[in-house]
Amino acid sequence: RFIAKPCALGLKVQANGPQKAQPNAILEKVFTAITKHPDEKRLEGLSKQLDWDVRSIQRWFRQRRNQEKPSTLRKFCESMWRFTFYLYIFTYGVRFLKKTPWLWNTRQCWSGYPYQPLMPDLHYYYIVELSFYWSLMFSQFIDVKRKDFGIMFTHHIVTVTLITFSYVTNLTRVGTLILCLHDAADIVLEAAKMANYCKCQKLSDLLFLTFAVVFIVSRLGIYPLWILNTTLFELYEALGNFPALWVFNVLLMVLQILHCFWSYLIIKAAYKAISKGKVAKDARSDVESSSDEEETVPRSKAPHSTVTTNGTSGANGTNGYLTGATSSEEH
Repeated sequence: RFIAKPCALGLKVQANGPQKAQPNAILEKVFTAITKHPDEKRLEGLSKQLDWDVRSIQRWFRQRRNQEKPSTLRKFCESMWRFTFYLYIFTYGVRFLKKTPWLWNTRQCWSGYPYQPLMPDLHYYYIVELSFYWSLMFSQFIDVKRKDFGIMFTHHIVTVTLITFSYVTNLTRVGTLILCLHDAADIVLEAAKMANYCKCQKLSDLLFLTFAVVFIVSRLGIYPLWILNTTLFELYEALGNFPALWVFNVLLMVLQILHCFWSYLIIKAAYKAISKGKVAKDARSDVESSSDEEETVPRSKAPHSTVTTNGTSGANGTNGYLTGATSSEEH
């Protein structure tokens, strides 16, 4: 409110939200009581009842759905807050870990386990990270509901469970490695989103491609070869079999499955960015495109009337992993 908003206004980030639909009692009743996505039959019925063409009614429903979405200014402020947090906690994690013996030798994670002292710096690192992910899990219900809501919610549950479980069982040394590794890509992602909201397209595309490289290298390369290797093999060699080992590794494997899914989406977007010369529209977009539904109307149902009483198409906007001129979360 006091830092991000003035910065956004200084960068000329658009403060207004999506265009609002013209008030209409009949359409509002259908929208609130029956459906937000009317089918073709209902659209034809409403067209006859209101003497509107089908496209105008589709446009009204699209604008009505979009008008409750956040403005670009609000999304910029949210991204700036997350960017600030990720940058701070990643810097803190690196400064802490470079003083520890287990950063370069993961076998030190299990030396003396479970009688490893809980250092104040490590305790602070854990509590701050746990607090942040709890806030993400709860705020997801009041933020814009995106297409990957279920996957992101699963990710937050797994993350909170992992942090809590590793803290309780004193598996905190390897936990600090996992936390620091995951924060690296998120910094670049939030920076790319801020550049997109500022309409700095070239910078946004460059940051997104950088994010794609960092994400894939860290989540599909370093994570399995460094983290999973020590939790699956080195931990078993050092301490043998015990119940917490299997619970911990199952949660880590679930996290890796999510990494693979997101990497697929990122590679797909990066391919489009390279082939078309710009980053394509995000599949997780939280504001609908003006042409999404109109293209689905059969030509035989195209309007003949020239009367349109509810304005033009809604504004575009996004808030997910990708960025683009037409566009947008998970991670």
